[in-house]
Amino acid sequence: MKILLQNDSDFFYPQGQLTTVRNSLLVLQILAESAFDLIILEDLETLKLVKSLYPKTPLVLATPIASIEQAVEAVQLGALDYIVKPLTVEMVEKVVAKAQLKSSTSPIMSKFRGRREEILADSLVMRQVLSDIIKVAQSNAAVFISGESGTGKEVIAHAIHYQSSRLNLPFIKVNCAAIPETLIESEFFGHEKGSFTGAIEKRLGRFEQAHKGTLLLDEISEIPLGVQAKLLRVVQEQEFERVGGVRPIKVDVRLISTSNRHMKEMIEQKMFREDLYFRLNVVPIQLPPLRERKEDILTLADYFLERFSEENNKRKKQLSASAQKRLLEYPWPGNIRELANTIERAVVMNSGDLIEADHLRLDPSSPALLSVPVAKEMTLADLEKQHILETLAACNHNRTRAAKSLGISVRTLRNKLRLYFNTAA
Repeated sequence: MKILLQNDSDFFYPQGQLTTVRNSLLVLQILAESAFDLIILEDLETLKLVKSLYPKTPLVLATPIASIEQAVEAVQLGALDYIVKPLTVEMVEKVVAKAQLKSSTSPIMSKFRGRREEILADSLVMRQVLSDIIKVAQSNAAVFISGESGTGKEVIAHAIHYQSSRLNLPFIKVNCAAIPETLIESEFFGHEKGSFTGAIEKRLGRFEQAHKGTLLLDEISEIPLGVQAKLLRVVQEQEFERVGGVRPIKVDVRLISTSNRHMKEMIEQKMFREDLYFRLNVVPIQLPPLRERKEDILTLADYFLERFSEENNKRKKQLSASAQKRLLEYPWPGNIRELANTIERAVVMNSGDLIEADHLRLDPSSPALLSVPVAKEMTLADLEKQHILETLAACNHNRTRAAKSLGISVRTLRNKLRLYFNTAA
């Protein structure tokens, strides 16, 4: 890799072809004569100019003083990374790896909730996840996606399906945590007419519905042990019988499972079968929490600004420097889902074109402030929508706790989320 480094002293980097220059005039002169794979600059003005002249070349800002304001501005200008001098070989290796991954990873598209969209990722850890998606998508291997609530497990599952040869075939999701234990076997495998009280007609289960396509077992850790044994047989043999049936039914299904639980602890506590976990966990994908991929925060925030402005028939708003700083400093216990709700709340509640830090209503010690002023023009539906957002944030997006706090059932909360936010149940 050819690297151009603006630095006030010579620097030795053994792994690549490094050219060191001491001032911005020489940077521009050398760039006019030769192309580089990575450019490391020491001031924002030069970065801004180089970005305008060479927009596709990865740029890194390396300054002697750590400054979150400079980091924010560098990201706004399109910098790949922000590092603090003095430089070390390890620091340069890290940004080189990031530049290589960014240039080699194709855009990952997901068709989610009716929208075809690229998964946004500037951080190295998420670029590696996207690289793994490309590798696994064309196989039939079972995938197990782990991560905290709100990290985007379902979106990644959609992306795997959408990148695979099954993209035009069914993608079926079953929320294992939302199905009563008495009905989960019928939900998975279907039932024959008259097989139990209330079975007035034959019903196809999710495995049959997903034949030739992909089946997402969302929150797989919530399946009762008794059903886990039957699920193991289906995973192993790719066949099952409907409830009340006697004829084996063969299926060709690609399985993707998700969980926000620590599966090894569940196995040790005899709450989840180890043999089933090994069958489902052929290819593990671990999604990092948002606090560990800070490079993606402003990119995601800008996407949500555009999306929610459009959905609410408003001009796209901009984030002030103080708002961007607040977003970068906040720990995001609710991850991407909390970020989306925060941005939507700011879009809905702020009548101006610029969103300031106070409009975000974020406090590391209190993720949501429930005592907020109500705009005079708000309708009752707007007020309810706002209160649901605030309560979810306060409960770290745990729907059971939020429903209890709101005084409604989890099912009612799901219906309201679907109504107000187009959120999948």
